[in-house]
Amino acid sequence: MAIAVKKYLDVVGQLIDDGKNVKGVTKRVVIGKDEGAENFYMRVFTLEPEGFTPKHTHEWEHEVFVLNGEGVVYTSEGEIPLCGGDTVFVPAGEIHQFRNVSSDNDMEFICVIPKYGQ
Repeated sequence: MAIAVKKYLDVVGQLIDDGKNVKGVTKRVVIGKDEGAENFYMRVFTLEPEGFTPKHTHEWEHEVFVLNGEGVVYTSEGEIPLCGGDTVFVPAGEIHQFRNVSSDNDMEFICVIPKYGQ
């Protein structure tokens, strides 16, 4: 497999929205099996204004880098404010949710997970 370079917006996003547990979330797998990734997958999430991911937990850690926007990450200890440039480490087994607090602007973040977490 060769080095792969592309624009993340050229990756077709998957809209995730059930109107109850998750709202206004677009997920783009920008580095994954198609690029030959053997250990980690990189996804870019876009949360529409007032959008949110589901509250959930899983067996793997992940690392997040907030590209832009304003939001919060829900944790078992409460909500933590986020903005562009922030990083978040989510340990395995920790309940979490990302929520865009803006009513006008998108929130975008990069999320890296182990391949087996896909």
